[in-house]
Amino acid sequence: MKSKQSYVAAFLAIAMFALSACGTNTKSYAYIHDPETEVLSLSDNGKAVYKGSNYKYIQDDSFITLKSSDGNEIKLRYVPDEKDDKKMILYEKVSYNYEGEGKPESVIGVWVDDNGRSSFQFTDKGTFAEDNFFYGHFSVNDKDRTIKLMYAEPMEDTILYYSIEDGKLIIDYPWPMVITGEEGGVVDQGTIK
Repeated sequence: MKSKQSYVAAFLAIAMFALSACGTNTKSYAYIHDPETEVLSLSDNGKAVYKGSNYKYIQDDSFITLKSSDGNEIKLRYVPDEKDDKKMILYEKVSYNYEGEGKPESVIGVWVDDNGRSSFQFTDKGTFAEDNFFYGHFSVNDKDRTIKLMYAEPMEDTILYYSIEDGKLIIDYPWPMVITGEEGGVVDQGTIK
């Protein structure tokens, strides 16, 4: 009788371990313009995958903080969609180099990202050019560290969060996201140290 109880207890322990290790409830997000390609997945066991790399994460009302096994952190600002719980705005950091003389004292000037594909130009007249393709007016809120872009094209205004560090303009750029596939599905999250 005792060996039968030990067998049942061992079987239950193995089954519980297997269930907890193999899968968990996960929300998977993609850019709204490419809804089939996962960018971010968040599991209720504290594991995340962001752009193909594994992390542990914590989430509060404003930020998703990802931590890799080597201790590096990525802090992603996000805003849930008030009307649709399957959508959110995810802010991703982009670093722009100042293209002017001397040290920048404000956002005014030409800024180009490291790969040279993305740029901003902010003028002292309150106009901007984004990637030499989108144009409009802007305003800066120094207290909130935001830049509001008001496009000349029929597009919604956009809020960017920014900082200037060591001659670089660091922008948290907003990307509309949507949940991919089946919400709350069971997926294998692999191992994260």
